[in-house]
Amino acid sequence: MTNLPSFDLIVIGGGPAGATAALRGRELGASVALIERGAMGGTCTNDGCVPTRVMARAARLMSNAGQYADYGMTVPRPELDFRALLARTQAIVYDIHEKKQLIAHLESSGAQVFAGVGEARFVDPHTVQVPDGRRFRGEKFILAAGGRARRLDFPGEELALTHSDIWRLHDLPRSLAIVGGAATGCQLATIFNAFAARVTVLDIAPRILTVEDDLVSQTMAETFARRGIDIITGIGGIERIERTSGGLALVYKSGSGTETLAAEAVVLSTGWLGNLDGLNLAAVGVETNGRYVITDDTCRTSAPHIYAAGDIDGRMMLVQSAGYEARIAVENALLDGDARREHQIVPHGGFTQPEYASVGLTEEQARQDRSVAVAVVSYADMDRAVIDGRTEGFCKLIVDSETHRMVGAHVIGEQALEIVHIVAAGMAASMWVEQLAELQIAYPTFTAILGLAARRIVAELGVMPLTPEWRSLGRAPGEWEQRAGVLGQSAG
Repeated sequence: MTNLPSFDLIVIGGGPAGATAALRGRELGASVALIERGAMGGTCTNDGCVPTRVMARAARLMSNAGQYADYGMTVPRPELDFRALLARTQAIVYDIHEKKQLIAHLESSGAQVFAGVGEARFVDPHTVQVPDGRRFRGEKFILAAGGRARRLDFPGEELALTHSDIWRLHDLPRSLAIVGGAATGCQLATIFNAFAARVTVLDIAPRILTVEDDLVSQTMAETFARRGIDIITGIGGIERIERTSGGLALVYKSGSGTETLAAEAVVLSTGWLGNLDGLNLAAVGVETNGRYVITDDTCRTSAPHIYAAGDIDGRMMLVQSAGYEARIAVENALLDGDARREHQIVPHGGFTQPEYASVGLTEEQARQDRSVAVAVVSYADMDRAVIDGRTEGFCKLIVDSETHRMVGAHVIGEQALEIVHIVAAGMAASMWVEQLAELQIAYPTFTAILGLAARRIVAELGVMPLTPEWRSLGRAPGEWEQRAGVLGQSAG
């Protein structure tokens, strides 16, 4: 045992949480080893966010083609070469790896990297072993092994794909059934719809995007309907998948019986599980709930010297949150700190068509324990949206009526994921809605929609001087951008 390589910190996993943890460990002067079972970069780089965003870019370019004639361009409608797109997707993944040079970056910081070595397994509280027999000893550990797509247990399940299998297709499915209407399912739905596939989304929930604001869910469902994407909600589960002469038959529970949906491909987008298998966590006293490692708000597990960050703890399974948690975990582990993570301000969304984005509380959540002022502004009010022919969508801003602080924002439409970060920054800085209302936002931009929403709320809160006659009309402040005849009322 005395001859084992020994480190102050061992990080298990080479995705955004693991790489961030290793780099932060070196910044704090610790000797660090990072062990990655396969390729560096994690799910996000290899078969998650990056390749999905490439596909979303292609889908958007296909969609843009429908506008060419409106802007004086006469060109044939593009045809998709699906295999070429998949090749492009893999090339971009390679380019991202080349840009990051994670192994070289980590090694230049002084960390030792053991990538592609298979699963690390605890053999005692301070020792892990990899499949070739090598063992490593650590004083502290960060579990950052990530997660994987959840598969369901039903007859014919092996015939279904997950998002990780999309990149291994050879041909574009002409019809697609997507089981799961959360972020990944909705993104895949709009991508393949843009590629002219017939898409059906199924979910056991009563609506798609259940974690989002009701208006986001409702509006996205309406846009799906306009684009020809079918939504079947409230199903009782999947009964089975059968192979047919034309492809597959998805049999799902509906009411007291079953229904059958024909499709060339079925994609399961039914959740995300932590990569716990093989770690032998029970042997070192790390408690799990069966799917994820259990951690407290300091990122510590039930074993005092072992912390966790990223997807493996199931708290906030986003790239931006993984890095945030990793820094907290490492600082607490190495500095005996008790910093606590907070996930109240986490801008997020999906690269659907149109995009959606959210930060903070939904309107329903906000109304549970406070009085709020809410403004909803249509994209059709914005000059930039008219110029670009992208008038679909809205911005909802939610403000605490007592403190005048912003507590949430929800956007559907062009550049939604960029727009919502302005509100996130304002929330982090405890900005009053009056300050956002007075901010001079460049014209013509989509972001200017935030100014309209903020000024409507400022008027409702009585901060902006208005005559009784104007208030009696139920009107928000006059805006030179808004559509004629639109009163622009806020929803208090």
